[in-house]
Amino acid sequence: MFNPSKEQVREFFTEAWRKRRAGGVLTPLETMAADLVERHPEYHDDLQDPDASQRDYPVEAGRTNPFLHLSMHLAIQEQLSIDHPPGIRAAWNGLLQTHDEHEVAHVIMEALGEVVWEAQRLGKPLDNDHYLDLIRRHASRTS
Repeated sequence: MFNPSKEQVREFFTEAWRKRRAGGVLTPLETMAADLVERHPEYHDDLQDPDASQRDYPVEAGRTNPFLHLSMHLAIQEQLSIDHPPGIRAAWNGLLQTHDEHEVAHVIMEALGEVVWEAQRLGKPLDNDHYLDLIRRHASRTS
């Protein structure tokens, strides 16, 4: 499994965004990343700042870490492409009935963040059933 360092992730996003802005040739994964950056204009300055790769984004500062946020978007796109955990694509499609695509990604991201935090805190594997349940609960609240 590929497990990039924080620096590699940050370099990947900043380089994909640089290439997009310069009209360069992007790989399919870089294209996905640059498309995500385009949908998040609040991160453009960060991705163009040469010091951003070294910056910390503590929760207490009230700012979302743009690299973490974009990485979670990519993770969700990968999950949807292979329907893993099984059922995530159906949950996605259910939410699309009442939300736009970007809102759905953020709903799923919130659930993903919660189960990742729980898994880290408890030292256990990610609970896919709980993850899907959190997504479905949101869908049932808004339908």
